[in-house]
Amino acid sequence: MKLRAYRTGDAARLAEIFRAAILELGSRDYSAEQVAAWAGPYVTAERLHEKYSDGRTTFIAVDETDTAIAFSDLEADGHVDMLYCHPDHAGRGIGSALLAAIETEARKTGMARLHTEASETARPVFARAGYIALLRRRLEIDGVALHNWKMEKLL
Repeated sequence: MKLRAYRTGDAARLAEIFRAAILELGSRDYSAEQVAAWAGPYVTAERLHEKYSDGRTTFIAVDETDTAIAFSDLEADGHVDMLYCHPDHAGRGIGSALLAAIETEARKTGMARLHTEASETARPVFARAGYIALLRRRLEIDGVALHNWKMEKLL
């Protein structure tokens, strides 16, 4: 596994990773109705390409064939918006490696704080990286209630 920057051709694979991670891994912590709402039609290859072409820092974890297996991003204000790993590669430290790369980049640019809204599923990955849970947030997607965690790490 190695990390590299986002490339235009990655968007469709990242959308696949997003959906697979939610459907398989998210189902451990959320109901079928919640998973269906979370994985809904909103994160498409087109939207991911638009998002990751806006100048934010994006790290893509790839396998030996340069196929994306996980991804994360860092916004200019220190917000870690997404951290998703394909279920076939989960539990191997890839999420932790992505967060370490994000932290290194954040320190280089002088950021003093990283923050995120972590799912119940991702919360342990962020906690192992030193993020503190500040509060449990309730949200709705298409009328379906679910929750995530506001977390931060001071650098």
